Formats: sequence, C-alpha cells, structure tokens
Amino acid sequence: MGQISACIFDLDGVVVDTAKYHYQAWKRLANELGFDFTLDDNERLKGVSRMDSLNILLEIGNQKLDEEQKLAYAEKKNICYLEFVNKMTPEEILPGTIKLFTELKEAGIKIALGSASKNAITILEKINIVNWFDIIIDGTKTQKAKPDPQVFLLGAKGLNATPQECIVFEDAEAGIEAALKAGMRCVGIGSSDNLGNAHMVVSGLNEVTLKKLEFL
Repeated sequence: MGQISACIFDLDGVVVDTAKYHYQAWKRLANELGFDFTLDDNERLKGVSRMDSLNILLEIGNQKLDEEQKLAYAEKKNICYLEFVNKMTPEEILPGTIKLFTELKEAGIKIALGSASKNAITILEKINIVNWFDIIIDGTKTQKAKPDPQVFLLGAKGLNATPQECIVFEDAEAGIEAALKAGMRCVGIGSSDNLGNAHMVVSGLNEVTLKKLEFL
C-alpha cells in the first residue's frame, strides 16, 4: 500500500505508560467524592478527553456537579496527575521505542506525536525524547478528540505527508478508529480483543521493525 514517509505515535500506552498515573489521579478524585473507581472502570477513559473522562467518572459514581465544580475537579485531577509526571525519568520509555525511532530516522521516515494529552511536552521533556519528533500535535493544538481524525490529519499535514503514506501507532479503540477515518494504516499496541480493526496488532513497539511495517 505504497511508500511510508511518516509514522505518527500516540503517547500514553505506546511510547510511555502514563495511564497508571491517570488512573491513580482519577481514583483519588473518586475516593474524595465518596466512591470507588476500579481498573475496569478506567478502561472506559482510554483515549478520552479530560472533561469527557470526568463525566464518565461522575456517571460511575452517580454524582451530579455543575459546570464550575466540574472545571475545578478536572483541574484538581490534572494537578494530581502532574505530581506523578514530574517524577518521571527516561527509564519509563517503553521497550523498543528508541530502537524503532532510530530505525525510522535512518530510513528517512519522519516521526510525529499525535496525542490528546495537554501535558505531552512536559512528559516528553521528562523522559528526554522531545528531539526525536519532527512535529508534535497534542491536546493544545486540536479542538476535536479521537475518534475524530483531526490530530492525525494535522500531523500528516505538518510533515507534508499524504494520509496513505502515514502509519499510526495507537493503544486505544478511539485512536484506531481515528486513524482509519484519516485513511491511514494503523498498528494497534495491546490486545486484538479490542484493537481488532487495526491493520496489525502487537503487544509493544519492541515487536515492530521497519520490515514488518513495509508489509502493511
């Protein structure tokens, strides 16, 4: 299916596992509101924006808040999350990431970040990989959340690549859907149980090589 000229990576669960920090921050918020929030519940928040995540959390706990309270709690969650993020180190880069990035760069393939996170730059700086990316499209540059393809289309445009030349790496169903809507090939990171629509599913970037990508 044609030349690969760009690879677009989601951040959480693909390059680094900050999902656990999101979970701990949401759990702390739920406990404060007087209910529990489980890992199963957390699955519903994968790839979902902060405000939408808060609404799901409130629905789980059967809670009603007005807009002002919601904004305050969303901010509180983010502050808690950033406490965890600020302690991150390069050891938290997921296995295989740097090896794959090196292989892509040597082949002249551009690398983009396509993440809903508004904290993406902070995380990339903490784990010291900002310089690998030719372009960073994060939650501060997009208006529409995945499964809308906006984040990936902006990434392709910024790299002067057509969607057909791009491969997306995603760990969330909404992200896979966004990549397919953008007309891009897609590698699911995780389990084919929920990422079955991806063109290829692997457990992590350590299972990906350029050769495998050329077969997509």
